[in-house]
Amino acid sequence: MSGTTEGRDRVDEQVRQRVRVRVPAKVNAQLAVGGARPDGFHDLANVFLAVGLYDEVTVAPGPAGEGPLITCTGPDSAQVPLDATNLAARAAVALAGRHGIAPDVRIHIAKDIPVAGGMAGGSADGAGALLACDTLWGLATPRDELLAICAGLGSDVPFSLLGGAALGTGRGERLTALPVGGTFHWVFAVAEEGLSTPRVFQEFDRLTGGTEVPAPAAAPALLAALRDGDAPALAKALANDLQRAALTLRPALAKTLATGTAAGALAALATASGPTTAFLTKDGAGAHLVAEALRASGTCRTTRVAAGPAPGAAVLAEPAGEPVS
Repeated sequence: MSGTTEGRDRVDEQVRQRVRVRVPAKVNAQLAVGGARPDGFHDLANVFLAVGLYDEVTVAPGPAGEGPLITCTGPDSAQVPLDATNLAARAAVALAGRHGIAPDVRIHIAKDIPVAGGMAGGSADGAGALLACDTLWGLATPRDELLAICAGLGSDVPFSLLGGAALGTGRGERLTALPVGGTFHWVFAVAEEGLSTPRVFQEFDRLTGGTEVPAPAAAPALLAALRDGDAPALAKALANDLQRAALTLRPALAKTLATGTAAGALAALATASGPTTAFLTKDGAGAHLVAEALRASGTCRTTRVAAGPAPGAAVLAEPAGEPVS
């Protein structure tokens, strides 16, 4: 590309430093799923809400010629791939390729978003690495270009960059920001094992085979509840077309959902493809009561309390002049 030499010069001029980005988890207030497309994907109407559980992605210059080097710490970090398949590594490679530079960075992921839990933890890491590398390399890539790179990495990655609340269409990557008129309080019950998103979609296809699957659309009542900050109204409108498939593959999730509802949650549902389950509560105090009941029930491995909407990927620190070995 025409800016190749200029791009290298910008990187060479950068003070060697680390850049740390915080990026949120998400919950799907609505996940409407259409039938399988010829390309194997499904059209979606996906109402995303970012919540205050965060991964932190730190990038620093790495050894020349070795490309992205990934490390990871935090809960369930042993399940996170540390090779080129990691979305953080792929984000660095994609951004570097667009600007004609080498993707020689060290990327450290501090996990706090549940792994393989349907809360977009991997997508968050991809968005976080993209923003961190763009900042480290001084590229100032326009936001629409960053979102385009995100869309190429995965359906949930653009929302991880954007945050707040949004309606995702297409595969979920085409975003329209949504107004939110208040704070919504959630409890997340983390299951013992993850669920494969492709496997859940395959089960959805099996369960809906031979039937006409309606075109996905966001529910007006749900959008109004978000806009008005009305938790009881939102509770009535929450929906996840993948929940039946997730429960078929993991029947024990039904007991978790029932436990949280009995403990006072306004509503309960699986988060996207699961197996994390989400419970909307009236307020923060109610969230802690529901979380306590879920932990005591033994129906989940652990619980997390968070509120939304939360901001998207954001640079936290750029300590200049720190040498990197």
